[in-house]
Amino acid sequence: MKLLLIEDEPELADALAAALSKHAILTDHTSRLADAHELTLQNEYDAILLDRRLSDGEGLDFIPKLRRAGKNTPIIVLTARNQPMERVEGLNVGADDYLGKPFLVEELLARVRALLRRPAALPEQTLTIGRLLIDPVHLTVMIGSSRLDIPRRELLVLQALAKRKGRAVLRSMLEEAVYNYEEEIQSNAIDAHISRLRKRLAAAGAGVGIHNIRGVGYLLKEE
Repeated sequence: MKLLLIEDEPELADALAAALSKHAILTDHTSRLADAHELTLQNEYDAILLDRRLSDGEGLDFIPKLRRAGKNTPIIVLTARNQPMERVEGLNVGADDYLGKPFLVEELLARVRALLRRPAALPEQTLTIGRLLIDPVHLTVMIGSSRLDIPRRELLVLQALAKRKGRAVLRSMLEEAVYNYEEEIQSNAIDAHISRLRKRLAAAGAGVGIHNIRGVGYLLKEE
């Protein structure tokens, strides 16, 4: 799962990104609306977390602009402006949810998952291939009736491959799924994740294989 966080308090943004990463959720962060618009044009996000009081404007103004660009990404407003009529204003302008600061990370996670359970947000509740069953909302991987524990970045690789099962996935697409735009990516990072993931899947009898498509990327298919 990959989120865009639009928040101009650096300490809060860092803490929130760190907390979400423990749940295998990747976060791109920006403090400016102008940069947020560019990021949404260049990337696909599962949801957007949006503050209202930003250095270059009112966060709610970002919502209709995003919708006019044809993006229906779910948006949760995170703000200290939490009076009843302020919540009404946010929901009326197009926010999918509205959460007042301060908040518990657990509540935010529950709200994100609730949004992604909606059919319009997540057409496919689970990803299945071979004996693998991946729940992208709760970030779990099952093989038969047994849960397979996978480190966060490997899980993100597996999800990206499973979403396009039977089709080649570009290396650049895997990097986008696993790393945020501010991270420096080592040249062999994806290869290392794939190598470890192959070993885990084979040892667990997952019934799938990850194949290298030379010059293109990788492909996940049932064996």
